[in-house]
Amino acid sequence: MLDHGAPPQPSSSGGPSAPGLGLRLMRRKPVERLVAEGGQGEGGSLRRSLGMWQLTMISIGATLGTGIFVVLGEAVPKAGPAVTLSFVIAGLTALFSALSYAELAGTIPVAGSSYSYAYATLGEFIAWVCGWCLILEYGVSVAAVAVGWGQYLNEFLDGTIGVTIPDAIAAPPGDGGYFNLPALIVVVLAMFLLLGGARESARANTIMVCVKIAALVLFCVIGFQGFKSGNYENFMPLGTAGVSAAASSLFFSYIGFDAASTAGEEAKNPQRDLPRAIMLSLVIVTALYVLVAVVAVGARPWKDFEGSEAALAGIMKDVTGQSLWATVLAACAVVAIASVVLTVLYGQTRILFAMSRDGLVPKVFAKVSPRTGTPVANTLIVSLFCGVLAAAVPLGELANATSIGTLFAFALVNIAVVVLRHRRPDMNRTFRVPLGWLIPLLGFASCGYLMWNLPMVTWQWFIGWMAVGLVIYFVYGMRRSRLETEPTGPVSVEK
Repeated sequence: MLDHGAPPQPSSSGGPSAPGLGLRLMRRKPVERLVAEGGQGEGGSLRRSLGMWQLTMISIGATLGTGIFVVLGEAVPKAGPAVTLSFVIAGLTALFSALSYAELAGTIPVAGSSYSYAYATLGEFIAWVCGWCLILEYGVSVAAVAVGWGQYLNEFLDGTIGVTIPDAIAAPPGDGGYFNLPALIVVVLAMFLLLGGARESARANTIMVCVKIAALVLFCVIGFQGFKSGNYENFMPLGTAGVSAAASSLFFSYIGFDAASTAGEEAKNPQRDLPRAIMLSLVIVTALYVLVAVVAVGARPWKDFEGSEAALAGIMKDVTGQSLWATVLAACAVVAIASVVLTVLYGQTRILFAMSRDGLVPKVFAKVSPRTGTPVANTLIVSLFCGVLAAAVPLGELANATSIGTLFAFALVNIAVVVLRHRRPDMNRTFRVPLGWLIPLLGFASCGYLMWNLPMVTWQWFIGWMAVGLVIYFVYGMRRSRLETEPTGPVSVEK
């Protein structure tokens, strides 16, 4: 079967026939060409320096953070004690998609994550839509996580030196402030780590991940001492609608497990290590989330979570009667959330790197430093954008906007698995989703269900974001695509 990325065929008049709009939108980049172009940027190449342990830590680092440290306080009032069930529902949704990610990451080990998977299976237009959703997922979630970092920084400062950063410079407009300086600072710190190189960033992230896991285990040990079974007597006070609404919000807590797939061109053995890293990270994160949620609700009545930003630190203070443990947890949360900013920012730069290499966004995003093997200009631009966004937009809107973009991208990944199974059944796969097409279809359906339960204002933001993306694609991306300007490549025919 000829791929739509193949050179135009001669027309009867002897000249090349220009493909119609439909064919241009549906043209696909063959898997072999994607892999052959892997690692190559403008002026340099990404370096393969990451093993399975580092890839797993990248996924855990990107996932485990604000969702449990901050968003838990917003989710409990929606579902009551049944928030634990909400975590399970969100986790199952993530699991279905994680299985699909694992199969595609082992088959198409490149930097673009689901954007590249869609390019190989669903065509350029759908790939652009997916990539635009990933920009929303990664770029905006960096900002959302950075906002949560400032909340725990204040908790730590209050417990150690008795002062806090004034709301005027520690909260965005709409949340009682003018500019969130701490959020901007943590993004800048992550930017400097990323500029040092992927291996150096991975080492720093591994240390921070160990700190955050230790912090959550410490919370469970101390929080369990204040556990009251009576807090679970009315398990589902707000009904199934509340559980579903909380699950949709809590899906934000699982965003990031796919971060390892953005490192496909910097992994030493991507076909083997990427599927393992994705699945292992999701299992660890889900177990921690459910355990922490069970202990948190057991230690504090669910109605008392209303308006609680640094909920876990507050619970530790209530249980022990001392501010010491709450301060320790706040310090760990500062480190933990910083690692999310680092790894998610890393994923965003690599996705834009892949889109730039394909010509869909400006070439500056694919320029790689020969000295460090990192996309320097890309990192600077993305960090500036995310830092300003974090400093100026409230957390709630950011978290929901991130969730809907992610769910849409995940839905496309599940469909991509089915399409690639149909078109390339004999392709070598180091991991296969069990039960044939059933799991990907369940993943697609569950993503759609959680999207449906998000607030209307979130849908309005999403539709507006997609409208902007479509304008950029038709005005810039489609005409500058490498499949438009350089249709030939290492492989131009699918077999």
